Amino acid sequence: MGLGFCSAISTVSAALAQISLPAARSPDGAALFRQQCATCHTTSLSDAPRQGPPLVRIIGRPAGKAEGFHYSSGLAQADFTWDETRLDAWLTNPQAVVPDATMTYRQAKAETRAAIITYLKELH
Repeated sequence: MGLGFCSAISTVSAALAQISLPAARSPDGAALFRQQCATCHTTSLSDAPRQGPPLVRIIGRPAGKAEGFHYSSGLAQADFTWDETRLDAWLTNPQAVVPDATMTYRQAKAETRAAIITYLKELH
């Protein structure tokens, strides 16, 4: 190989090193909510509750206290307020947070949970 070929490879390598890849897009919390949560939950207090309570203004709300919704005894007696950490634990495994919880949804992906929680915070 001649010096010209090595020089060309070096130039191409330097150019490739300067190309920046597009940033990874964060998951769309609203779309994830529609796909994974909206069958059971609404985001409006004026909508009739579904299998689960409305989730608008969930951050800062006492657990088991949405007006007009009948909760399991464990949630009705829960003594905590929803925050990001509690929601993350809930979305990971509801029964670990409240043993008699009837919610069956579980989300193993931290990135998906974070996107849904961010969306719910925006509804405040």
